[in-house]
Amino acid sequence: MQQTRVLTGITTSGTPHLGNYVGAIRPAVASSLRADVEAFYFLADYHALIKVQDPARVQRSTLEIAATWLACGLAPEQVWFYRQSDVPEIAELNWLLTCVAGKGVLNRAHAYKASVDKNREAGEDDDAGISAGLFMYPVLMAADILLFNAHKVPVGRDQIQHIEMARDFAQRFNHLYGGAGNEHFVLPEAVIEEQVATLPGLDGRKMSKSYDNTIPLFCPRPELKKLIYSIVTDSLAPGQAKDADASNVFQLYQAFADASETASMRQAFADGIAWGEAKEALFERIDAEIAPLREKYESLMARPEEIEAILRDGAARLRDTLAAPRLAGLREAVGLRPLSQVPAGGFSSTAEPGKPSLPVFKQYREGDGRFYFKLMTDERVLLQSGGFDSPRDAGQHIAVLRRDGYAPADPALTLGEGVFADEVHSALAALAAEDARKAAQKAADAR
Repeated sequence: MQQTRVLTGITTSGTPHLGNYVGAIRPAVASSLRADVEAFYFLADYHALIKVQDPARVQRSTLEIAATWLACGLAPEQVWFYRQSDVPEIAELNWLLTCVAGKGVLNRAHAYKASVDKNREAGEDDDAGISAGLFMYPVLMAADILLFNAHKVPVGRDQIQHIEMARDFAQRFNHLYGGAGNEHFVLPEAVIEEQVATLPGLDGRKMSKSYDNTIPLFCPRPELKKLIYSIVTDSLAPGQAKDADASNVFQLYQAFADASETASMRQAFADGIAWGEAKEALFERIDAEIAPLREKYESLMARPEEIEAILRDGAARLRDTLAAPRLAGLREAVGLRPLSQVPAGGFSSTAEPGKPSLPVFKQYREGDGRFYFKLMTDERVLLQSGGFDSPRDAGQHIAVLRRDGYAPADPALTLGEGVFADEVHSALAALAAEDARKAAQKAADAR
C-alpha cells in the first residue's frame, strides 16, 4: 500500500492550549492510526527561538508538548516522533534552501509584513526589532517539510502561505538540480479542517500564545471552568436569539461536539439560550473529553527522563533511516561532494561548448498573487502563460506541455514576441529528447 506522508509540528514556545489540541494534536493522532499514512510529529524548538529568548520557557514547553502528544494517544513506536533540534539535517537543508529561496517571496510573508506594518505605524524603521530568524522562518519550515518529502501538512489558514512558499522553493531546487524523473522534492499540500482551522480565544481573536488569550489544554477543572466563563460575549439577554456563527462560545463548542450535539446547540442559540447556560454546556463538553487525558499528562510530566529517552530514540531512528541518506543525496545534487569522486566525463559544466542551451520552464508568482510560467531559450521568451490560482495548477500545465506538446489553440498560452509555433514545437521536442535521455541513463545506472 502506498502511504501518504503527513507531517505536523508544534512550536515549543508555551503551554499547549485547546487551539493546539483541536487544530493539530487530535486530528494528527487520529491520522496516525490509519494504515495508509506515514506520520511525522515534531517539536519545533528551533522555531521557538525566533520569538522566545527565555531558555527555561523553551525547555518547559518542550516537555509539556511532548507529554501532551503522548497523553493524547500518540504511539512513538508506530510513528516518527522527534525534536527538531535533534535532527541536524534539517538545519543543513535550511541553508541549501536559503540559497534558492527568492528574497522577493520572503518579503511577502505575512508575519514579516505584519511586523513591518507595525513598525511603520509606530514611526520606526521598517526592520526595527525584526530578526533574520523571523524573516527566514518560511525557509526553515520548508526544510522541516521537504527533508522528508511530506505529501500533506495540516495547518491553519494563516499558515497556508508557508506551504505555498515551500512549494516555490522545492520547484526552484528541482529546476536547478533535478530533471525529468529525478526531482528531489515532492510538492507538499496544505490540509485544513474547515471548522477548526482557527479556534477563537478568550477575546475572540485566534487562540494564540502571542495574544495571551488561550485556554491551557490540561489546566485543572476549576481553572478550566473559570476561563470558559470569562469568554467575551455580547449583551443579548436570555430569550433573545443569538447568532451561533458569530459566537466564540459556539465555535469552541462545535470543535468538540459531534454533528448531533452541534445541531442541538445551534437550535439553542436560535431559541435564546442564556450565555451562562451556553458556557456551562461548553465547559462540561470540553472537560468530558479532556479529563481522562489530563490524568495521563500529569503522570508523564512527573517522568521527564522517560520523555527525553523517547525523543532521542525517535530522532536517532529517523536520522539513520531517512534524514542522513536524504541529505547525502541533496549534498551530492548541489555539488558538495568528495573531491576524490570525479563525475563521469570529468569536471565540466552542464552545457557543452558551442552547444545551444536547452529550453527551460521558469515558474514565478506576480504581485497579483497568481502563478505564471514562461518557456525560454537563454533570455528569449517562447511561450508566456496566463495566471493560475496555484503553483500546482501551473506545474500541471507544464507537465501537459512536456508530454503532449504545444496546442496553438490553448487559451492559457501566448507566443513570445516574434516567435512562431514551429519554434515552440522544436523547443518542446528538444526537452522531450533530453527527458528521455536522462530517464534512459537513470535506468542504466540502476542496473
